[in-house]
Amino acid sequence: MDSFEAKTNHDPPLKTQRVMLILQILLRILAFAFTLGAVLRIKTSKQVLFLGFDARYTYSPSMKFFAYANVSGCALSVVSLFLALMCCQKPRDSNKYFYLFLHDLFVFGVLVAGSAAATAIGYVGKYGQKHSGWEPICIFVTKFCHKVTVSLTLSYIAIIIYLCLTIISANQSRQIKA
Repeated sequence: MDSFEAKTNHDPPLKTQRVMLILQILLRILAFAFTLGAVLRIKTSKQVLFLGFDARYTYSPSMKFFAYANVSGCALSVVSLFLALMCCQKPRDSNKYFYLFLHDLFVFGVLVAGSAAATAIGYVGKYGQKHSGWEPICIFVTKFCHKVTVSLTLSYIAIIIYLCLTIISANQSRQIKA
């Protein structure tokens, strides 16, 4: 009867564990770099026109939320780097990987929410909303709109990185049995 029972060991080989650790460290450093780039770009996005009109990210609550979401993502990327290194210490515990998964999922959600809010306002700024009578402003403040677009692009790249990290940490918390 014992021969029909599946005896499986879910511990991946040591080489695979090292590769996954290196991949996680690299992705977390990249996530830090992209969120930091998004923060720096949005913080410097200001344009003053000759008529006294100026455009700043602080004028829009959605853009401020976007900036704060990326600041949080940047800081939490550093925290997650240390968490990932702690998870790889022996003895290996799947609970640590589960907490890392929850951390990655939280950062992913914050970044998605901030980027979605800024994208919605950016769309209105670029194309306007004819039914509400809002005209596009990007034809007047092209430098500002370009910086916001670059910042959003960097943030969306960080979102993709955090999606990958969430999948990796979920997979690792599932594979390792304490």
